[in-house]
Amino acid sequence: MQIRQGDVFLEKIDKLPDGEQTKVKPEGNRLILVRGEATGHHHSVSARRAFIVVINTEMYLRVLRETVLRHQEHGPVPIPPGDYRVTRQREYSPSETRNVTD
Repeated sequence: MQIRQGDVFLEKIDKLPDGEQTKVKPEGNRLILVRGEATGHHHSVSARRAFIVVINTEMYLRVLRETVLRHQEHGPVPIPPGDYRVTRQREYSPSETRNVTD
């Protein structure tokens, strides 16, 4: 299963990888997956229904109860329970590879 919203790509995985886990702290009641560079907007989920960990420099989202991925300029996207690898989408141009910006 794959979920996309703007510059965020979530890929469902069977389980979190082994390694030291660092939990990402919520901002208020939201967990920020990616913050937009151009607008300051963000892709976020409810901190009451999920948590984010960083393992070996990669970000993972564990959804405990169905939640919604939200962004100020995109429609809400439901996320079922499970573990997901979080990737910031990249785009190619002939001169460089760069992050997608919202």
